Amino acid sequence: MPSVLWFRRDLRRHDNPALLAALEAARTDGDDEVVALFVLDRTLWDPAGAVRRACLVRSLNALDESLDGRLVVRHGDPLDVVPEVAAAAGARTVHVAADFAPYGVRRDASVASALAGAGRELVATGSPYAVAPGRVRKGDGTPYRVYTPFFRAWLAHGWRAPAPDPERWPAWRRDGTGPLATDGIPDEPDLGITVLPPSGEEAAHDRWEAFRADGLASYADLRDRADLAGTSGLSTHLKWGEIHPRTLLADLDDSRGHEVFRKEIAWREFYADVLCTAPESARTWLDPRFARMQHDSGPLADERFLAWTEGRTGYPFVDAGMRQLLAEGWMHNRVRMVVASFLVKDLHVPWQRGARWFLQHLRDGDLASNQQGWQWVAGSGTDASPYFRIFNPVTQGLRFDPDGDYVRRYVPELRGLAGKDAHEPWDAPLLAPDYPPRIVEHAEEREESLRRYAALKEE
Repeated sequence: MPSVLWFRRDLRRHDNPALLAALEAARTDGDDEVVALFVLDRTLWDPAGAVRRACLVRSLNALDESLDGRLVVRHGDPLDVVPEVAAAAGARTVHVAADFAPYGVRRDASVASALAGAGRELVATGSPYAVAPGRVRKGDGTPYRVYTPFFRAWLAHGWRAPAPDPERWPAWRRDGTGPLATDGIPDEPDLGITVLPPSGEEAAHDRWEAFRADGLASYADLRDRADLAGTSGLSTHLKWGEIHPRTLLADLDDSRGHEVFRKEIAWREFYADVLCTAPESARTWLDPRFARMQHDSGPLADERFLAWTEGRTGYPFVDAGMRQLLAEGWMHNRVRMVVASFLVKDLHVPWQRGARWFLQHLRDGDLASNQQGWQWVAGSGTDASPYFRIFNPVTQGLRFDPDGDYVRRYVPELRGLAGKDAHEPWDAPLLAPDYPPRIVEHAEEREESLRRYAALKEE
């Protein structure tokens, strides 16, 4: 009898252990058929912004093409759809890559229970990570809250090699009518000014090969430069599972650029582990003391937040980052830290508001990395010396965009300013008459932020 392969964050055909498990289960039951299923879950689809929806649509289309047009896309609640599809296929097993995000854990437990009630089984094989959350622990069994010792333990734990392709691919089953018919992949939403790069497994491997050839060796030196193409561009592909991190790790050696890139993969896995063991940190402060921090609200705070979202703060490096987000659905990681620090510590807005904006607009918006990254900036996350790290948006710009090229690329009002002058347009206002004034003074707001932190410690 057939089996069911339920795709979620693993939208690829190759290096897919759950696919191998589904095929093996079908062949054990004397069949070659696998139902390739994707459930368009309104709980995840509805709050997603246009960019994330577009990336998913493009990735699903690429996956469907790689499966000979046989992907079954059903719209609805997985708790209803998955048991219905399994019953219609006559499948004993439904195969997935394990999900460790808070909603995914709850959803899978409910689906597993519903399947078990009908004599069927939800089988998890693999995950979106090289080392699944929960595997790396201290000697006393407790989770890590500091990255460096986690990284050492993660390295010592190790990971599997990429999964091989099957000797013979399944016969993908899709019916013309009934539960095994497809509801269709949604149309791509209107993206306005946003331009996205190619999606899908083939695009992911092309991107990795190009980066290995031209960028990996210099990654350690250039990854923080916002003005240069020094990053891999793989974060979106990893988000949707178009390529697996073990595929990348298998190609790395011990050279400096490779080692720094390996550490960045480990950061992604560290944050997934933190969220898995503290799921409440997706919504509230990992360090509960910060729930008592004084934050701004009301009309002025809303006005400043709007200026931040639109790239009109008067600080060029911040504004360039926020405009890059709107134009590309992506922002350089160094700039993400700077704009987040500006929102939380210059504008005194709680991190959750900025995190929601990022998730709405980032094409690589990953709940664990996004929320824990914001908590790190806010001082409430995994950090040994948290709150005194307050990024100066001018000095950060001068350091990581020394010639002002990044700023001029995204802030056209400043193209009349040459070189590093683009970072301090208030020194030449006649050359940038259309650029907005600074909405706050950084030095003053830094002191105010530290005052609020001191008051919190005194409670």
